[in-house]
Amino acid sequence: MGMMKNEYDVEGYSPTDGEHTEKHISSRLPVYADETGAVPGESFAVGNSLYARVQRFVGKYGVEQRGIERVPENERTDTNLAKVGTMWLAANMVVSSFAIGALAVPVFHLGFVDALLTILFINLLGITPVCFFSTFGPVFGLRQMVLSRFFFGWYGVKIIAIFNILACVGWSSVNVIVGAQLLNAVNNDVPGYAGIIIIAAATFLVTLFGYKVVHYYEFYSWIPSFIIFLIVLGEFAHSGAFVNLPMGVGKSEAGSVLSFAASVFGFATGWTSYAADYTVYQPHTVSRVKTFMWTWGGLIFPLLFTEMLGLAVATAMTFDTEPPFGPTNSYSRGYEESGIGGLLAAVLFPPLGRFGQFCLVILALSIIANNCPNIYSVGLSLQVLGRWTQAVPRFIWTFVGTLVYCAIAIPGYSHFESVLENFMLVIGYWLAIYEGIALPEHFIFKHGIGGYDVTIYTSPHLLPPGIAAILAFCFGVFGAVMGMAQVWFIGPIGKHIGTPAYGGDIGFPLAFAFAFVSYCVLRTVEKGKFGR
Repeated sequence: MGMMKNEYDVEGYSPTDGEHTEKHISSRLPVYADETGAVPGESFAVGNSLYARVQRFVGKYGVEQRGIERVPENERTDTNLAKVGTMWLAANMVVSSFAIGALAVPVFHLGFVDALLTILFINLLGITPVCFFSTFGPVFGLRQMVLSRFFFGWYGVKIIAIFNILACVGWSSVNVIVGAQLLNAVNNDVPGYAGIIIIAAATFLVTLFGYKVVHYYEFYSWIPSFIIFLIVLGEFAHSGAFVNLPMGVGKSEAGSVLSFAASVFGFATGWTSYAADYTVYQPHTVSRVKTFMWTWGGLIFPLLFTEMLGLAVATAMTFDTEPPFGPTNSYSRGYEESGIGGLLAAVLFPPLGRFGQFCLVILALSIIANNCPNIYSVGLSLQVLGRWTQAVPRFIWTFVGTLVYCAIAIPGYSHFESVLENFMLVIGYWLAIYEGIALPEHFIFKHGIGGYDVTIYTSPHLLPPGIAAILAFCFGVFGAVMGMAQVWFIGPIGKHIGTPAYGGDIGFPLAFAFAFVSYCVLRTVEKGKFGR
């Protein structure tokens, strides 16, 4: 097995210090066979530096020592593809995805059938990049942000990593606030900050130990959540409160469908920037098709099930709102008072009593499974920022990320939750830009998997310059701004889609299109100039 150096002592050097000779370049082995740049697991604890001593200590307790370094083939022993599926099954069988579906009625004022079809087709589109990039982990043994160096270059990828860090920390904050609200809805004596700390501490405990424990937790954690959602489905069906809301017409309907589609797409495709992180310990012999399909199944089932259930339950907010029942019912009143937690409480509490409260606690704790990918991957993204950040062990960055999102969520719980969520929706467009650059680089300029030289992932002068990618990213941002329809801003194109007051959100497709077209042109020029 070829390695850049025999020892790994961070005080002396980082594994990204390796240089590659002309011999490596001129006589390449197959893309997955050359082990140059792979770092064996035992090397992290070699030496007498503080880094090595800390790694030896945590290694005794089973903490994953590896960060963004390439995984050698002999350590890629995880052949259970079912864990790839359950990873995403658990991360999406959560109250956050239920909330996405429920938004169709009170926020976007859609009918049942049009919202249902939007959920179906947009999720099918949104999860495709996640499934595609999941297949890269077994082939290369590299994390998603490190793989992104082949699209954005050594320096350009740092911009992408910053956006990914914002996404990881921001959505973790939003999610943990939702979980804390559910706990508070069950017991008012549990203050918001206590619920946040409980969920965050449990999430950190899982992500501290790394890849294997995250997969192990997610393998089982979806089961209780799925059972509770089945109970919600059964009780709601028994209540007879479902309303088949009619579909709207005209510009207002078009704008509402597109804006709802943007929310659904952003949630579904949001895992793209983590995708390969959870398949790097799979051997390269694993079928890419099977990896794709297990990821697809693990994503599509919970997303469709929870979002469609959320949509169905939300229709009850319009049930029996005429006198003598008054202007609101228990569903709309619960939503107005406590958001999604109040809506679920209206389904579970009257018929089930204290058991209904227990069900709500389980759903609150499902946020742990939702946040595990965010908090595990935030440490990897931080390591991409520089050689000094890579010299800090992953699990320390995981702890720092946990502290940061708690520091945001605790004041945000009662003061700026809506501001935080609106901000996260705005920056979510970056994923469409990422895909608009990564996909043409893969298919057009690298002509598929065979076009990658994985041995150069630590060599800035051999990777793409990144100029085309950075400029295309800016064009993508321009496209997103032109097409967005958010609380804070409605773009000039988005304004003409729906009603002038709300517009229609086409920020995602415009961001992708602007980035895709500009990148194809700019990358052609860049490759002709630099030859790489």
